[in-house]
Amino acid sequence: MDPPASDLVLTTPRLTLRELARDDLDFVAEMLADAEVMRFYPKRYTREEAEGWLNRQLERYRTDGHGLWLVSERATGVPVGQVGLLYQAIDGVREPEVGYLVHRPYWRRGYATEAALAVRDLARQRWDHRRVVSIIRPENIPSQGVARKMGMAVERHTLWAGMDHLLFSVTLD
Repeated sequence: MDPPASDLVLTTPRLTLRELARDDLDFVAEMLADAEVMRFYPKRYTREEAEGWLNRQLERYRTDGHGLWLVSERATGVPVGQVGLLYQAIDGVREPEVGYLVHRPYWRRGYATEAALAVRDLARQRWDHRRVVSIIRPENIPSQGVARKMGMAVERHTLWAGMDHLLFSVTLD
């Protein structure tokens, strides 16, 4: 059930990561409208806002060569979330962030960690990033666990998008 090679970014033992397509809007909109998935974001997204989110990823692919990718189960092809590498401006510095968001029906299966580890390694191998970060709300304990499994540690508190966040980082060898 792997996607076409032209769209494929990477595979892990259980997952595929590929660039988003406009046909993925239904899944993205459903995920971004879920109250539990979005509890650490300022709000849930409408379908129109989810389309803007998807369009931002398509633009990131064009300008940066990466963004949030669609994560699917290899065995079934069922989409489970988005994980990827995107640039964020943090305290005036452009940083490569490993970002991850898994839809609620697929929580607690290790998908975020499996995909995030693969993206962290790809950041070093393909783009030669020597450091990656993750921006996480202090109350988002599950995401902090994923960051720690990537070898990240808290660097500092920062105000990002108008809210308190922890900046996790790791230096890549």
